[in-house]
Amino acid sequence: MTRNKRDAMTVDLFDSIGEAEPAPQTLCPGAVILPAYAGQDDRLLAALQDVIAAAPFRRMVTPGGFSMSVAMSNCGSFGWVTDSTGYRYDSIDPMTGRVWPRMPDCFSSFARDAAAEAGFDGYTPDACLINRYEPGARLSLHQDKDERDFSWPIVSVSFGIPAVFLFGGLSRADKPMRVPLLHGDVVVWGGAARLRYHGVMPVREAYHERLGRCRINLTFRKVT
Repeated sequence: MTRNKRDAMTVDLFDSIGEAEPAPQTLCPGAVILPAYAGQDDRLLAALQDVIAAAPFRRMVTPGGFSMSVAMSNCGSFGWVTDSTGYRYDSIDPMTGRVWPRMPDCFSSFARDAAAEAGFDGYTPDACLINRYEPGARLSLHQDKDERDFSWPIVSVSFGIPAVFLFGGLSRADKPMRVPLLHGDVVVWGGAARLRYHGVMPVREAYHERLGRCRINLTFRKVT
């Protein structure tokens, strides 16, 4: 098989970004990469600005008292939060005391279409977690298990500088795959892959013409 940039070692990734392949790529049963699927959708980044204006990025504190390296916000009926009492979804933004911003229509329709493209029809997300990664930020291996119904997939959209997505198994001890993600790439996982551990390696210094020195990740969930 011809070696392409998604098969390359992480070090090779950041030498040249190039254009992503259009064909979906299967990571495992239930998990699919849609390369560049969001790359030309300017509506998402435009709508994001309104969301962040209403619910600014902040670095939440874990139950153990550590400040996350990733800055976060949310939109939709629920937002994911963490503090000394634990991890949970809440309809109220603890920083503003107001409900989270409404999920833009282009967000929900995009997530629905991406899920369908990956084989999950009828997806209606009610929460979108928004993460901002600056160089050095990372996300440790974890499962998305605060939702009530695991039959619905996770839809994750990458914008900005490259990152390496870690996609593991059903045990934290399973060695994760290293998956290079570029601007516009979408990862969808559900079914047998829904509770796989995943994370993001420390983001390396880079610059994106639209987002500068950061990566923005939209993660769509069905909470209820």
